[in-house]
Amino acid sequence: MRAIRVTSAALLGVTALAMTAPAAGAHEDDSGFWARVVPTTVAPGGQVTLRATGCEQTVTVASAVFDTVTIRRGHTTARATVDRDARPGAVYEVSFYCGTFWQNVDLTIAGGRPAPVRPAHPQKGVHAGDGGSFAELNLKELGVGAALITGALGTAYHLSRRGTEENDA
Repeated sequence: MRAIRVTSAALLGVTALAMTAPAAGAHEDDSGFWARVVPTTVAPGGQVTLRATGCEQTVTVASAVFDTVTIRRGHTTARATVDRDARPGAVYEVSFYCGTFWQNVDLTIAGGRPAPVRPAHPQKGVHAGDGGSFAELNLKELGVGAALITGALGTAYHLSRRGTEENDA
């Protein structure tokens, strides 16, 4: 019984740690490097100001929606012109590179249509195909679920064996 308790506690601890860990690819640094795009929403063909502080060297700024821009050493801003063929409503990633540090900032292109509002309850019938078991497969959730089921089955087995051992005595 003690082994199951220890194993269950260890499994729950590891699961809690895994669920609270930052996502892979997330980058945090202690350099004080900070970046942003002003404005955060712009029309195709519009201009944005790129700001970067806390970097003691040249900052390179790249995005799929404008040409690569350099913020010279000792400066904190530069301007970029968004491509005229940028897709309205799309969100593009703008990456600021300061040596080995980087930050990603989102830039939204104005003019997109808002997402359609779906009624809370269907008016008629069933909305077939609105989900499914593989629509958004999350391996972390599947692993946690499998671990919990395994723990429950192990506990049930152990308790059932204990009951038969007591009856045999």
